[in-house]
Amino acid sequence: MTPIRALVITGNGTNCETEAAHACRLGGFDEAVIAHIAEILSGQIRLDDFHFLNLTGGFLDGDDLGSAKAQANRLKNASVSGSGEKLVEQFTRFINAGKLVLGVCNGFQLMVKMGMLPALDGNNLNQTVTLCHNDCGRFQDRWCYLKADPASPCVFTKGIEKGIYLPVRHGEGKFLTDTPQTLERIEAGHLAVLKYSEAGYAEPTMEFPANPNGSTNAIAGLCDPTGRLMGLMPHPEAFVHYTQHPRWTREQLPEDGDGLILYKNAADFVRKNLL
Repeated sequence: MTPIRALVITGNGTNCETEAAHACRLGGFDEAVIAHIAEILSGQIRLDDFHFLNLTGGFLDGDDLGSAKAQANRLKNASVSGSGEKLVEQFTRFINAGKLVLGVCNGFQLMVKMGMLPALDGNNLNQTVTLCHNDCGRFQDRWCYLKADPASPCVFTKGIEKGIYLPVRHGEGKFLTDTPQTLERIEAGHLAVLKYSEAGYAEPTMEFPANPNGSTNAIAGLCDPTGRLMGLMPHPEAFVHYTQHPRWTREQLPEDGDGLILYKNAADFVRKNLL
């Protein structure tokens, strides 16, 4: 049987690659390879050899030009050594092949600044949304309730009835769109797959701290119209086992953490559609 393979990109300030690879393995991937961006730019590792791409959290290039902006420019313009191929061509080929991409925190910031999300008019890599500084003006490290949209085409959140509970840790997580029309199209297409909410996954909220950054329409996670590309500010890889829950010693919890379903859904999709 052909193994299903996940790739986790690291380097230039990411710091969640080990947790992401572990989540992929727990979710059902046969292999989860952690690769430094230099290995990809050198041609040692190619995106074509994988089914699921993980862009993880951290502080890419120290966020000195704004969260993930330097890495977005690098990936859109850099060439793969010895091949004459632009790295962005591998990204485009990967997406067009029907494969999966998940960007978490810094990875979500990277996806929107590369123009990979929301891709309302196809994946032409034109940026139409961004993530900027939290309204509170401070880095936020807390747990949040995230209300799911069951009508979303998102592959990763399939089967989530009400919502999930995940940690956030970011200073630039406020979601903004370039025009009101872009926001309308996101909402009409059910692409705002996760929204910050009060406890119990009630209606989405703009109130701090349940909404930790002031995101427009409380948007915490976004997918493209195919549902195969997703980005979110909260960290699913940080809650894949009940012992990672802040109240695990005081509550009776299921063994699987809420974030694991994203990786299980990804593995199921690959086995059903890409082998």
